[in-house]
Amino acid sequence: MADDRTTKELYAAFKNRAMLYWHFFDRMRGELGEEKAAAIMKDAIYARGRESGKYFAKYAPANMQGLHDAFLRSLPDQGRMFAPEVTRCDSGGVDIKFHRCPLKEAWQEANVPEADMATLCHIAGRVDNGTFEGAGFAFSADTWRPGDSGCCYLHIRPAG
Repeated sequence: MADDRTTKELYAAFKNRAMLYWHFFDRMRGELGEEKAAAIMKDAIYARGRESGKYFAKYAPANMQGLHDAFLRSLPDQGRMFAPEVTRCDSGGVDIKFHRCPLKEAWQEANVPEADMATLCHIAGRVDNGTFEGAGFAFSADTWRPGDSGCCYLHIRPAG
């Protein structure tokens, strides 16, 4: 089990990642426009997700219970960082609602406007698309928007 210092460092690393996303997006949209900036970031983050997805490929195309178990085990701080709620886990798919997100919390703390936070959530969420699609599953997500509670809602389905 991680000690208190390690846990603090883990959360600080996620906060740093969030602020890097914000600053990259803000600077790039100033140079390239919002649409192009978002597209570049989504593409890069998706590519990183595909690399991460290799770990879950052994459960594709349809071992939903195995994927569920492995994914929940992989969440930082024993899941507390994202506070996942599994709303479905059966042969037809896995649905997980995140009630927390360290990225969104960092943007809120930095007073990033809600419209920009929603864009950043959509951009950052591309890592999940890359992860699960790269592993061989069908995937969609509902990312946070102003007025929503919690954060992302992941929908993972067997491929095919």
